[in-house]
Amino acid sequence: MAGSSFGNLFKITTFGESHGVGLGVVVDGCPAGISLDEAIIQKELDRRRPGQHNGEFNAAVTARKEADACQILSGVFEGKTTGTPIAMVIYNTSQHSKDYNALKDTFRPGHADYTYTQKYGVRDHRGGGRSSGRETAARVAAGAVAKAFLSSRLPAPTVTAFTLKAAGVACTKIDLSVIEQNPLRAADLEAAQVMAERVDQLRRQGDSAGGIIQCRITGIPAGLGEPIFDKLDAQLAQAMLSIGAVKGIEFGAGFAAADMTGSTMNDSMYTTQTEDGTSQVAFATNNAGGILGGISNGNEILFNLAIKPVPSIFLEQKTVCQEDGTYKDTNLAIHGRHDVCLCPRIVPVVEAMAWITLADMYLVDGRR
Repeated sequence: MAGSSFGNLFKITTFGESHGVGLGVVVDGCPAGISLDEAIIQKELDRRRPGQHNGEFNAAVTARKEADACQILSGVFEGKTTGTPIAMVIYNTSQHSKDYNALKDTFRPGHADYTYTQKYGVRDHRGGGRSSGRETAARVAAGAVAKAFLSSRLPAPTVTAFTLKAAGVACTKIDLSVIEQNPLRAADLEAAQVMAERVDQLRRQGDSAGGIIQCRITGIPAGLGEPIFDKLDAQLAQAMLSIGAVKGIEFGAGFAAADMTGSTMNDSMYTTQTEDGTSQVAFATNNAGGILGGISNGNEILFNLAIKPVPSIFLEQKTVCQEDGTYKDTNLAIHGRHDVCLCPRIVPVVEAMAWITLADMYLVDGRR
């Protein structure tokens, strides 16, 4: 199966299925000497795993409870990377595969069931198999490695994603300090409460919700990214759109730029003085989202992601089944354990893919 690898010099390859024995990732290209252990990786995985939020009921996420315990198989010795491929595995422990028996020959609307069948002639119907969002756990593990690497090379890089909007409710203020203090991982506690109420209402109705995730990246020096086809924004876009629920991306002013003039869109430049007396370039605004000509300009990198509603809903839907090689119309009511709004669990995945992209671009740029 092609398409399971991402990156050029810092390269990851994920494997495994939602209801298989487990899933994992091989990280190739991470330099030697980086401090890394399972606790560092587990910290990131715990933010993505299903279940409650800080011990409280979370209406947005699935009731499936997985420890998501990561085991490092290779590439690390005595707490340091060796420069060889880093293999990590996460075993599945809470599969309810029987919940999917009725889906063996029926295509779920909004899922990849039909397209996988058309491409491969066979599919793992248990939770979507390879197309399941559970595959992203492997990405989060790889992202922890990328984060450890870049943090050892740059003074203070940060990647912060959060829910900007969910179930039609948007943040009216941005406070990054409260992201982990609410189940929706929103940057506005008051808005988060309304989001949660709306999501819970949809859960009780058997429906689901989408939203918008914003990601802010700081501490990245100017000059990262390759011109033309390997632009930094192009690579970040590929990384983000590889996440199953992401249906759109915009950088900086994004689609609002279509209604702006050049005089308002352009980010005016000026010089500032550093503590050692040298001058540096700064920007009055950030409509470009921190990237010009596909290369970082030293400003905050900012992009928004459109997240589609969870396709597994408990309302009856019209669909198609396959019987004796023939397609037939049918109705489907999905059962089992499913998220209602993916935003809070996608936040750490977005951060992971950003770290992986930045680590790769850092190495491609010739920086060591």
